[in-house]
Amino acid sequence: MKKQLWIINGANLNLLGKREPSIYGNQSFEEYFDTLKNSFSKEVELCYFQSNHEGKIIDKLHELGFDDTIVGIVLNAGAFTHTSVAIGDAISSINTPVIEVHISNTFAREEFRHKSYLSKNCIGVIVGFGMESYRLGIEYFINELRTENQRS
Repeated sequence: MKKQLWIINGANLNLLGKREPSIYGNQSFEEYFDTLKNSFSKEVELCYFQSNHEGKIIDKLHELGFDDTIVGIVLNAGAFTHTSVAIGDAISSINTPVIEVHISNTFAREEFRHKSYLSKNCIGVIVGFGMESYRLGIEYFINELRTENQRS
């Protein structure tokens, strides 16, 4: 059975390609996700979940967080990053490693975006590389999986 790698997107990221293209670009996430799936399909099953509801994101983290077939989670919680102690707690409560990603450089934006309630519970943070931030997170997990397979 092929291992899974999950991408979870939070609030307003369903509007990528439409919302503030000067910050987030013109491509929808679904279009980009198809490219990612094709790039990594030999190594993992790439899965995707998006919700504008904090509790649904927490439920998904709990669902995935103790499954040994999950390599990792690439999480862009959107604005929940800067407000949700609960998502931060959910990340710290699970076994599956999480990488926090952001499309924009949050440190070059409004001051409230400089604080993350998630980062300390994640294994790493990637910001400011556009949609490629997701690819960088995925590549980290793929490299970890290759290393693990070489040890076995």
